[in-house]
Amino acid sequence: QVQLVESGGGLAQPGGSLRLSCAASGFTFSNYAMSWARQAPGKGLEWVSGIYGDGSDKYYADSGKGRFTIHRDNAKNTVTLQMNSLKAEDTALYYCVKGEGPGTYYTGSMSRLAWGQGTQVTVSS
Repeated sequence: QVQLVESGGGLAQPGGSLRLSCAASGFTFSNYAMSWARQAPGKGLEWVSGIYGDGSDKYYADSGKGRFTIHRDNAKNTVTLQMNSLKAEDTALYYCVKGEGPGTYYTGSMSRLAWGQGTQVTVSS
């Protein structure tokens, strides 16, 4: 079955950096777009970034544009999110998400996605 394991979270100071990593297994990795989403305690889910199966397209929400970089290595079945210039508002649980197809992140049904357990990012001085 599909397995997604996030890592790389932790405590960072404002202005600092973290690199999140997601190790995927149980499916043909290159056939699926991948995303990162986050959720702060008591708040709604926010889509952060996405990348097509072949890496030909990348998406960044305005909140992370210019600070975050998504990358995938299909030979290693991994997707990473480099987070620079971190802000306190970046504090959240970050999830790795398997999309619905090579160029499809989400079409409206949460049940058609696969999620990891998440990795906690805390930005505080």
